[in-house]
Amino acid sequence: MRSLKPIVIFGESILPGENKTINVEMARLHTTTKLNIPIIVRRSKLDGPVVLFSAGIHGDEINGIEIVRQLISKKINKPKKGTIICIPIINMYGFVNKSREFPDGRDLNRSFPGSKTGSLASRFAFHILTEVMPLVNYAIDFHAGGASRFNAPQIRLTENDAELKILADVFNAPFTLYSKNILGSFRNSSEKLNVKMLLFEGGKSLDINIDVANEGVNGVKRILKHLDMLDPKHHTERQKSASIYIEKSHWIRAKCSGMLHDNNTIGTFVKKGTILATITDPFGKFERKVKAPNDGYVINANHSPIVYEGDAIYHLSNTLIAEKPEKNNKVHSGMIADFNNFSQS
Repeated sequence: MRSLKPIVIFGESILPGENKTINVEMARLHTTTKLNIPIIVRRSKLDGPVVLFSAGIHGDEINGIEIVRQLISKKINKPKKGTIICIPIINMYGFVNKSREFPDGRDLNRSFPGSKTGSLASRFAFHILTEVMPLVNYAIDFHAGGASRFNAPQIRLTENDAELKILADVFNAPFTLYSKNILGSFRNSSEKLNVKMLLFEGGKSLDINIDVANEGVNGVKRILKHLDMLDPKHHTERQKSASIYIEKSHWIRAKCSGMLHDNNTIGTFVKKGTILATITDPFGKFERKVKAPNDGYVINANHSPIVYEGDAIYHLSNTLIAEKPEKNNKVHSGMIADFNNFSQS
């Protein structure tokens, strides 16, 4: 079935079979320098869904930006049918400043649905939500852990949504977490527009990790194949073990301040009492072990060398839905067993 109807984004018309990059200027730097946000649109001549891949809503979460960049550079965003919209960097201000927030100090991912006459972050949120999201059927928004906290690759979705559950299964990230929508978030506002959005978390801020990027790109290819949108020339890797669903989890917090010596358990299944890290003072007076309070998977680890009492240092599952851990206790056959060795600055 051929679609003859153009779609319009920020006043730009994109016809079936057309590729277009729309450079959106919502505001300028204080030097009056233009700061454009490229929106890359590729349409097939055949009718089909509209899918959005976005990243950089927090400007320092580079790993998500790298995933969307690869989708474009490898031409995975060229659909067999339908339309693929890529926004590699939503928060261009944060990206330029290597910062999570907007220049006004606001978190864009707490500013939705936004306002046409509100703060700078609020105006951005408003325009993305009104100009782009009404066209979209499915979306994946890519994130990374903040403040030196490294997330094992994971999909987050709301509970009790059968279609999202199917999409999460198809994406097949190492972990899948049920998490409620947060008021003011992009995901929450998109859901109200009936957009089926998955949220991907992987890696940490101001870092590019090869394994995390591969997980994101391969998951996208599986989603596009499921929607019959993937160009046949793109090979989808054979799925490994099924995603491990985590219903409940909790943070382990530092009981004292000091230097954190991480034992690299990210992505692994640990038993109660496993030593996850040691906290020391810089003067050789004490060493305090951080132990797992229960059996579970380590889905986030703080990679900061210095922590303060009360800092979140490990995110550990405590209720698992799905299979038992594999013999080597590694997720996806050890693919994410040692992220530190693959981290690139």
